[in-house]
Amino acid sequence: MRVPVEWLSEYADAGLPTGALEQRLTMTGTKVEAVHHHGVDELERFVIGRVLEAGRHPDADRLSVCMVDVGDGGPQQIVCGAPNVAAGQIVAVARPGAVMPDGTKLGVAKLRGVESNGMILAEDELAIGTEHAGIMVLDDGLEPGTPLAGVLPIATDVLELEVTPNRPDCLAIYGVAREVHAATGAPLADPPWTEDLGTPGQIEGVEVVVEAGDLCPRFTARAFEDVTIGPSPPWLKARLMAAGQRPINNVVDITNYVMLLVGSPLHAFDLDRVAGGRLVVRRAQDGEQVTTLDGQVRTLDDQMLVIDDADGPTSIAGVMGGERSEVHEGTTRVLMEVANWDGPNIHRTSQVLGLRSEASGRFEKGLAPEQAMEAQIVATRLMLELTGARLVPGTIDVGGDGPAGIVVRLREHRVEEILGRPIPRPRQAEILRALGFGVEEAPGGLEVLVPAFRRNDVTREADLIEEVARIDGLEKLPATLPKRRGSAGRLTVQQRLRRRAIDALVGRGMYEIVGWSFTDPGLADRLRLGPDDPRRRFVALENPMSEDHTVMRTTLLGSLLDATRHNVARGRSDLALFEAGNVYRDDGAELPHEHRSLAGVLVGRLHPQTWGTSEPPRASFFAAKGMLGAALDAVRVRWDVEPASEPFLHPGRSARVLAGGEDVGWIGELHPLAARAWDLDHGAALFEVDLDRVLGHADAVAHYVDLTSFPELRMDLSVTLDDDVPAATVLATVREAGGELLAGVRVFDLYRGEQVGEGRKSLALALSFRAADRTLTDEDVAPLRDRIVAALRDGLGGELRA
Repeated sequence: MRVPVEWLSEYADAGLPTGALEQRLTMTGTKVEAVHHHGVDELERFVIGRVLEAGRHPDADRLSVCMVDVGDGGPQQIVCGAPNVAAGQIVAVARPGAVMPDGTKLGVAKLRGVESNGMILAEDELAIGTEHAGIMVLDDGLEPGTPLAGVLPIATDVLELEVTPNRPDCLAIYGVAREVHAATGAPLADPPWTEDLGTPGQIEGVEVVVEAGDLCPRFTARAFEDVTIGPSPPWLKARLMAAGQRPINNVVDITNYVMLLVGSPLHAFDLDRVAGGRLVVRRAQDGEQVTTLDGQVRTLDDQMLVIDDADGPTSIAGVMGGERSEVHEGTTRVLMEVANWDGPNIHRTSQVLGLRSEASGRFEKGLAPEQAMEAQIVATRLMLELTGARLVPGTIDVGGDGPAGIVVRLREHRVEEILGRPIPRPRQAEILRALGFGVEEAPGGLEVLVPAFRRNDVTREADLIEEVARIDGLEKLPATLPKRRGSAGRLTVQQRLRRRAIDALVGRGMYEIVGWSFTDPGLADRLRLGPDDPRRRFVALENPMSEDHTVMRTTLLGSLLDATRHNVARGRSDLALFEAGNVYRDDGAELPHEHRSLAGVLVGRLHPQTWGTSEPPRASFFAAKGMLGAALDAVRVRWDVEPASEPFLHPGRSARVLAGGEDVGWIGELHPLAARAWDLDHGAALFEVDLDRVLGHADAVAHYVDLTSFPELRMDLSVTLDDDVPAATVLATVREAGGELLAGVRVFDLYRGEQVGEGRKSLALALSFRAADRTLTDEDVAPLRDRIVAALRDGLGGELRA
């Protein structure tokens, strides 16, 4: 909701700077999302002028050279390109130094060799309308030199409100003014619907039948004749533009203006286009169609509401009017409709049709039936003032006001118990009256009558206490801690382990992302998953936000690759990202399967190149393995990898991850076809593990070993093996043969070449031995060394190199 401060001040002028007003509204629960400036700057440079002379430009047929009286400083020469400029006109002038709505600062200019000291303005140049065909011609009674801001609202700050679904009353200028009145004490003007110019009774020649009364609590209508369709006055256009609405013509502008002021949407029918002069509110027939104001043909179902006449549907109730009965340039008779509709039904209709309008956005939040007649009263006055219309006697009102307001008891002691501080009863009453509640004194508290526009929001004592607290000032409430009764908060073992794994990845230079838990079913195809792959068993959402978020994710890979593509497309080609989050799978049970995963992606160089180094290593299987290994080692999990394939990983550059012998995930380089789906020309390396299963094998409690009393005995071995023997198998064989005295083993070199023969490789192993009770000697270790060499020879065909 965009609220022009100039318009708001007509009903409640707090006399505060916009920043202070914004803070006060936000602190009292009416969230101001942003503050905009609409219109011009340097207001003193915009004045009223009178055109004294208007002659043809010597070198341009479409330009006129004008002498304009702008008050002080004498007549000014201004070159104007408007075809309607003429001597004697009262016009709007921007003098040199003026700042236009687009930020342009005017100066003295030469147009085709003729000096121009300013600009004669059209309404779109002031952002108070859309007309550009000619300049604005103002009333003759205005004096040259008069500040234009005193005549037209050419500049105003605009508050952009974030209105919650329970507060549709704040989708109206007057509703926001009521909040300003309560929050600041500014006087509140009388409601604009105080004086009704209409009369009760039937309207001759017009009939309204409501067949779906459960979905249309109230329907009001008034008829106008001798209507003259034309442009709205500049002040009305200016307010609509500042509020984000485009002016169209006076009748349509009145409906939008009243909707913004009162909060209840309106619709103007061309009464001569209402076939039979009879409107019927009914449920649509399944498959029935209607052409809406935007020219689109909408297909309806039997849960939607339509307004029809003798020729069929003419409007989708509460959402959008129909093209067939819209007001046009030749309209002379108007039927002004203001109705009240069932909020959930309008919300469903809008969602199913994919058609959201200002009207549906208000009705779906639940407006009060009383607001319909309030809007009708304001529209009546404006129709008579701005269109030259004659009001036809009578008012159609089907349904009438809503149910009587409820009375809620507010106990003074309960306010203090809930808020932790007393608020005097007179202050409570003052706040509630300012918000439009009826208040009567009662023993120990107040009897509060809930107004119609808060009927759906305030239903119990706690709601009244909230109203009192937010207006009195939530910042005044004492800051206290909850009673802990000796308890202390701490992380669970699983939480500590998860954080340890995440910290390990951060320490290796990776950046954590938080992706959507939602995705689209097409992710499975982009990942080349087979038809029976369990990651195709998505959990579908009943009410998705968009087509891209219709199912719950079964893997973190989608969000990671989406983030990678986003960054690479913007020049960040070296990335190390990871995510820890939940994934979901439909296993046919009552509730979906859900577990926490940990996944990462590497793209490009692993670290920046410097002047003293060669080309740094790039993302690869082993780089991803190192990152995952850092996380698994941090939680003290015994892990390993073995060759395996995944449809989205490069053949021969992928493996499954084992923790305690259990398959917990995968690691590898992205398949070129999958990389193409995410526009990753240089590929990527990835990993993903089921973090819940990984942590099931974690050594949560650290066991400390004496490393200093007795030194290690270290030795190296070099062994040749067939090229297809994995290094992990070699290490496992050495560990098993080395027994308890073997403290560690690692590969520190790899050689392939003529010295070992084709199809063979040489691995250099660093072994360390340690005993807890003595210093080991060569004689102690020699049998272990022989046993290791024999195990490599007999089990893997390895040969010891000299």
